[in-house]
Amino acid sequence: MASRTPSSATQNTIPARGSYREALRIGALLRRETVGGILLVFAAAIALIWANSPASDSYFALRDFRIGYEPWKLELSLGAWAADGLLAIFFFLIGLELKKEFIAGDLRTFNRAIVPVAAAAGGVAVPALIYTAVNIFSPESLRGWAIPTATDIAFAVAVLAIVGSHLPSALRIFLLTLAVVDDLIAISIIAIFYSDDVQSTPLLLALIPFAIYTFLAQKYRLFFDRRVTAAWLILLPIGFVVWALVHAGGIHATVAGVILGFAVPVLHRKAGRADNNGPGLSEVFEHRFRPLSAGFAVPVFAFFSAGVTVGGWDGLVAAVTDPVALGIILGLVVGKPIGIVGTTWLMSKIAGVRLDPALRWIDLIGVAILAGIGFTVSLLIADLSFTPDGTTNDHAKVGILLASILAALLASVILRARNRAYRRIEADEAVDADHDGIPDVYQQDVAEGGPEIVQGDDGAAAGGTRS
Repeated sequence: MASRTPSSATQNTIPARGSYREALRIGALLRRETVGGILLVFAAAIALIWANSPASDSYFALRDFRIGYEPWKLELSLGAWAADGLLAIFFFLIGLELKKEFIAGDLRTFNRAIVPVAAAAGGVAVPALIYTAVNIFSPESLRGWAIPTATDIAFAVAVLAIVGSHLPSALRIFLLTLAVVDDLIAISIIAIFYSDDVQSTPLLLALIPFAIYTFLAQKYRLFFDRRVTAAWLILLPIGFVVWALVHAGGIHATVAGVILGFAVPVLHRKAGRADNNGPGLSEVFEHRFRPLSAGFAVPVFAFFSAGVTVGGWDGLVAAVTDPVALGIILGLVVGKPIGIVGTTWLMSKIAGVRLDPALRWIDLIGVAILAGIGFTVSLLIADLSFTPDGTTNDHAKVGILLASILAALLASVILRARNRAYRRIEADEAVDADHDGIPDVYQQDVAEGGPEIVQGDDGAAAGGTRS
């Protein structure tokens, strides 16, 4: 059988390969997330072991230890600080990534954005519908309908690193786009459906520091004479004030992280122009905060949130047979791939695009199952849906953990079996016959008007405008 070769008509195929610059950026981003994903898994494992050990009381005492300033409504348990505070850093980076994708990334093009965005929406809707169907006769349980809608990109990338997959750039971009859009939908769900006792006064007051933050961020080169270090040192405390007021206003504080991320300007670098101004503010923020998020914030949240008392074999059986856990497991393991692949297939028919000839539908199924690893945001929504110390919450978290493990195992089997084909695609994508620094397969993606200049991690490769 003749070997398949990468498609050259990337704009008419799914998943779209994207530009070489985007492939390099996303490859670097996913490599940075790998370590964070492994730390996340270890933190969750330690929490589970500790919470089910003879010393379990000390774990829950640590999680429930309260610290903070009560007059500002900031006397919270360590677990709440991890969920409301540390995860705001994680969602701040999501805001940055979303804006970068829609302003300067491949998602700025409607034809490239529509399929992965629709697939992500399908991957949210179908799991929610499955959970609702399983729990339709239990109004209390229905509050957790959004739990199986999330995708944990760090956990998913850690799985890819462990199984040694040479996932093609098109599938990597597709996976990241799914996760990013998924997170946007998730934070919208949290803001709309999981905000209790909303207070208008703190929220209105939050507009003042947010306006100052946005103005300074957009004009940072004017006010800070291009010294981005000074800029982020000034913007950080202002951002904290916005976060505190949003928290006091009854909106989950992670929402503040997203809107603050959206307020940071993104440098839209254009091909063929030199850049003597160095990295932009969004690049500096990402460089400084991503290690903090992946290496500390998310693992600490996982440590405090994943510690659930299973109660031995009988407790595990009771948890798994609970409609809440069953709905979560079916939603993540079955609903995610059905929603993502089904919507992708439907959009391919509507939009008149075809599957990249280098790939097969089983590749999309493997990535869609991998997207069923709904860990970090699913745990957060579980805590928002049910009483943290209640049995239902424990069963929901057991369902999240089991579903994530099942999704990881199933995806590993599929993607591992396809590694030989992925290596062949990887080799084809590396061919640069004209030695111009850009693999030949990406040449058709180069914008008109000159050769593509690749942006490095320091952002000093091409000029552009801010948005």
